[in-house]
Amino acid sequence: MSLPLEGLTAIVTGAGRGLGRAEALELGRLGAAVVVNDFGQPGRDGSGAASATPAEEVAAEIRAAGGRAVAHTGDVADHEQARALVELAVTEFGKLDILVNNAGILRDRMVFSMTEDEWDSVVRVHLKGHFNTTHFASVHWRARSKAVDGPVYGRIVNTSSEAFLAGSAGQPNYAAAKGGIVGLTTSTALALAKYGVTANVICPRARTRMTEDVFAGFGQPEEGLDPLAPEHVAPLVGYLASPAAAHVNGQLLVVHGGMVAIVERPRVQAKFDTKQDVFTYDELDALLTPHYAERPKGETFAAVEVLGLKRDRADSPR
Repeated sequence: MSLPLEGLTAIVTGAGRGLGRAEALELGRLGAAVVVNDFGQPGRDGSGAASATPAEEVAAEIRAAGGRAVAHTGDVADHEQARALVELAVTEFGKLDILVNNAGILRDRMVFSMTEDEWDSVVRVHLKGHFNTTHFASVHWRARSKAVDGPVYGRIVNTSSEAFLAGSAGQPNYAAAKGGIVGLTTSTALALAKYGVTANVICPRARTRMTEDVFAGFGQPEEGLDPLAPEHVAPLVGYLASPAAAHVNGQLLVVHGGMVAIVERPRVQAKFDTKQDVFTYDELDALLTPHYAERPKGETFAAVEVLGLKRDRADSPR
């Protein structure tokens, strides 16, 4: 019996630890050949010397389980290193079929305290990193599609965050980058659909080194799988990467602890029309002020109650 991803090649970025590692192992278990990418810096803020060890260890783990895998230790936020990553997948395994973007760092601070470098570095790794790999993967798929004069197999799974959905007071750089990734994903989904490629985005909640302080008060169970284990997220990534998800495109899904929620695109909550040629200040005051006065103080546009989030946290699950 063939495996769902047998004969396919996947790239997983940030796959040396945490969520990326769990996702790479799952794709390997489902039959994909995996390029395990990780820059290998020890600090979750992107500090420390880069190391090949994390990526190489995960690749070795996949091979030990009977799969195929190679390591790539480049920085996906660097345009040329992202090109080399895609080229490695094609050189080693003949083609690229699946791209899972997961690499990221954190440099948390309130917006009034954040430095330019703290802003730029997080946006660079998360948002630019997602763009770089997506760009070169899409070039590969478009060329293949033109060569066969028809659609090819392509799957992109991007990583956003509930910090984008509900806000995160201490993470303006991270929340903005994660919101940008959602926009990048929906745009990519529209642009590449005619080539046979889908692009979807997940908001995972898991206990990793990126979220160790967020979940510090949530103890791990003495027996059984931790509800916050990355292994709860990996199966959804495997599904979205598979042929079964051919009709899933441009979607945002929240996933954690045995739960998957499909998030709708924003809908119009209320609509007001001027009774004149153009709105006046007084007319807007009469319409909008009572509307917002009836809403809970501080409520954002996101359906935070459905996702079980807290509005008063300065940090947010990844």
